[in-house]
Amino acid sequence: MIRMKGRILAGEISKYEGEEVKLKGWVDSRRDHGGLIFIDVRDRSGLAQVVFNPKKDKKLHEIAEELRPEWVVAIRGEVVKRPKGMENPKILGGEFEVVALKLEVLAQALPVPLDVTGDGADVGEEIRMKYRYLDLRRPRMQKNIRMRDKVIKFFRDYLTARDFVEIETPHLSKSTPEGARDYVVPSRLHAGKFYALPQSPQQYKQLLMVAGFEKYFQIARVFRDEDTRGDRQPEHTQLDIEMSFTSPEEVMSLVEEMVTEMIGVLYSEKRIETPWPRLDYADAMKKYSTDKPDLRKDKNDPNEVAFCWIVDFPQFELDKATKQIQPVHHMFVEPAEGGADLLDSEPLKMTSTQYDWVCNGYELASGSLRITDPTLQMKVFKLLGMSEEKARADFGHLLEAFSFGVPPHGGIAPGIDRLVMILQNEPNIREVIAFPKTGDGRDLMMDSPSEVSKKQLKELHLKIDKKEK
Repeated sequence: MIRMKGRILAGEISKYEGEEVKLKGWVDSRRDHGGLIFIDVRDRSGLAQVVFNPKKDKKLHEIAEELRPEWVVAIRGEVVKRPKGMENPKILGGEFEVVALKLEVLAQALPVPLDVTGDGADVGEEIRMKYRYLDLRRPRMQKNIRMRDKVIKFFRDYLTARDFVEIETPHLSKSTPEGARDYVVPSRLHAGKFYALPQSPQQYKQLLMVAGFEKYFQIARVFRDEDTRGDRQPEHTQLDIEMSFTSPEEVMSLVEEMVTEMIGVLYSEKRIETPWPRLDYADAMKKYSTDKPDLRKDKNDPNEVAFCWIVDFPQFELDKATKQIQPVHHMFVEPAEGGADLLDSEPLKMTSTQYDWVCNGYELASGSLRITDPTLQMKVFKLLGMSEEKARADFGHLLEAFSFGVPPHGGIAPGIDRLVMILQNEPNIREVIAFPKTGDGRDLMMDSPSEVSKKQLKELHLKIDKKEK
């Protein structure tokens, strides 16, 4: 006697031989062979072959003739072994099929504007981004996004188990000079004033150390109005970490141990060298002419992952265009021991506490210890051309907080998009982000950026100064 099951996943049919089951999903393909109709039903687990036999149910077979790719269906049928020689070893449970007993069309679909069964390499970026919800149906994209989820979950579980506290920080903040351009948000209630979207939670996480949390992390969304590249987006995700009473060695060891364990669990096919090599910045520049060296022995091997740390960075450098002094990392980096003595005389000879995490020629993270002495922080601001008045207007809250007992602290913020891109062997981070922007920062699916109504502009006390063509 056939036992009726509730809905099962396509990739699990091998568990239910001889039983009656329900499948729900998309029609991946349809084939007519000698009167028999075969369809592959696709769901989140993979594919299952379903057979419609006119000799068993002619009316059901006639309904199946109408099925087209990407229609959403519910099918009831019996799980049986495929005929000998007709197995499909390429799919999970490919030695079984479902003999259809009932078919319900849950939703029809127009002819799709792009093939979702391939890897998408032959489809232009514009069409993929416009129909991203279809592009995400392809198996490669499903795998990328699901593996990204697993990587994030691993990091969250790992840090939580080690007494880190996950804390969200604001997305509406203050515009301060931190490197890239800010995305600004006009305030309706405070005419002429603006919020800024965070380039990083840098100041907030330092304030959390002042607050006494000691070990913080966040899966943080950050925003930077800069020109895009293959490994950049206007908004991206980082694993933000900050620790009190720490050292560069402790931070680097934490990341190294966590990532090494994650790869062993989720990417066991990857080969990595442990412990990760550590290179002085000067040595890396001399030997490789870059502070992001690719240390793989065989750059054609997709399973070779070469992590390393770059340490002993200079504190400051000269901007090539303006010849103005600027921080190598950011303005909150604590100088290396003894380095602060050079601040007034030879700042370009100062060494910082910065440490960069590099993989296969990409920078995955920059971290450092942070300045906690308000007097030293003000001297750095002034060195960078900021008046005391400007510094207090932009960072007075931070300087004031440091006057109430601030522990020494430091951290790091690895880019999740770049890391998953490398581990998934993808050419750019758009392949591992569910809804990315195009290379020029547009969302073709939502048609943004877009204009807003005159009413909205009036409420925000804004006028658009359109240039004459």
